[in-house]
Amino acid sequence: MIKFERFELENGLKVIVHQDKSTPIAAINILYNVGSRDENPEKTGFAHLFEHLMFGGSINIPNYDEPLQRVGGENNAFTSNDITNYYLTLPKFNLETGFWLESDRMLSLAFTEKSLEVQRSVVIEEFKQRYLNQPYGDVWLMLRPLAYKNHPYQWPTIGKEISHIENAKMEDVKDFFKKYYAPNNAILVVAGDVEVADIKRLSEKWFGPIPKAEKVKKEFQKEPIQSEPRRLTVEKDVPLDAIYKTYHICGRSEKEYYVADLISDILSRGDSSRLYRELVKNKKMFSEISAYLTGDIDPGLLVISGKLIKGISVELAESAILQELEKIKTELVSENELNKVKNKIESSNAFSEMSVPNIAMNLAIFENIGDANLINTEIDLYLNISDQEIKTQANLIFNENNCSTLFYLSKN
Repeated sequence: MIKFERFELENGLKVIVHQDKSTPIAAINILYNVGSRDENPEKTGFAHLFEHLMFGGSINIPNYDEPLQRVGGENNAFTSNDITNYYLTLPKFNLETGFWLESDRMLSLAFTEKSLEVQRSVVIEEFKQRYLNQPYGDVWLMLRPLAYKNHPYQWPTIGKEISHIENAKMEDVKDFFKKYYAPNNAILVVAGDVEVADIKRLSEKWFGPIPKAEKVKKEFQKEPIQSEPRRLTVEKDVPLDAIYKTYHICGRSEKEYYVADLISDILSRGDSSRLYRELVKNKKMFSEISAYLTGDIDPGLLVISGKLIKGISVELAESAILQELEKIKTELVSENELNKVKNKIESSNAFSEMSVPNIAMNLAIFENIGDANLINTEIDLYLNISDQEIKTQANLIFNENNCSTLFYLSKN
């Protein structure tokens, strides 16, 4: 059981504290409720650009990393479709340094042309290296607009195209910061050998004076129910043919999400999972294959992707995938197989609770979904799923009218 306390500052900043006396390390996690789905479709990649800009220094602290490293700390961040998350660890007796750093860049990020130019160049290089010049790197640049027609999940966090970042103006950047990087759009979590009273004092001291922003209405275009199969075939300079199939599922906070997650685990978690056992090991059609959820707050995707063995056609390979999906739609999962995937989820859940930074991050993510206490109750949502629920949900998901398929073929 992960114990924690919550409080909220007058400016709307939500603060969660988890005390763990067994560690000399303190973790600070600050989650901003802004991701790529919040972007203007003509100005994409801004949330990810800001992840980089936030390390470019604030008005009072020109180099974020230097004072943190000086007190034995380290940090990182990530951007998703839904959130931007910053996290750091440092010795508990240097905790106030973390509050100073995070509050200063929330209050007064340095908007200089030099910083913008440097970080813009970094992001453009990342776009080229990871998405354009890497085998299969551009998959999501094609899959997202194939699967989504209305909702802003139709582009990846890096953005639709490089030109959106190249053309980012200082005015656009400032507007984005003012709109989303504010205390009432953030969740601060502190975990470690800390006292709640101390965290209240530090939160008030460092974050209390920061003014709140105008509340942003989160109204996104709903994605209509997909009513026919969508297919795209491309030929690229890659070593092996690959198949990507995406099926629409519910959002992260729905009960059915956990059923869909179990289904993806039955299909591809570990060497004894169905897709690996049948299509890699027995039939030797794929060199690798996986099934996973995108994990989005709004309705997301269950993805099946695999790279084919040379000489196997994509049509034959897709047919083999569909045969496996038909089994989970028509036959009840055995008690043994269901318990096996539940046990794996239970053990990975327990493992994630051994790390203070992980606990801090999970508390922030769950609070953003709707309730930080999901960190304690989510496992029961998995353990209580029945074989009949698996079958029912599989029939709802695995309908080819609900599927977008990408055949990624090798020119060779």
